[in-house]
Amino acid sequence: MANLDKDTVIAAFSDAYKKAHGKAPNIEAKSGWYSVDGGKNVRLAQLQEMGVSMSSQTTTKKEAKASSTSTKKKASGPAKSGFSVKEFWAEKLNAEVPGATLPR
Repeated sequence: MANLDKDTVIAAFSDAYKKAHGKAPNIEAKSGWYSVDGGKNVRLAQLQEMGVSMSSQTTTKKEAKASSTSTKKKASGPAKSGFSVKEFWAEKLNAEVPGATLPR
C-alpha cells in the first residue's frame, strides 16, 4: 500500500470535481475520513479513486460529445439492431409447443 499525501490527493480531487461539476467541493475532514459536500464519509484512497474516475469521465464525455456530433450527421433514421426479444420468444415457444399463445 502506497503512502498518500493528503494535500496532493485533495488538490487533485478538487480539480477533477471542479471540472466535472463546475464548482469547488466542500471537503470536511474528521479523523481520517473525508466528506464531500456533506455526503458519505470516505477514506483518502477512495477520494483519490473518485478524483481519477471523475477526470476520466470528463475526458470520456468530451470525446463522446465530439463523436456524437459527427454520428448525428451520418445517422438519418432510427437504427435497427435486428434482434427482437418478442420474436425470439415467439420462435422458442413455436419450436417447443406449436400453437402456444405468446406471453404478454
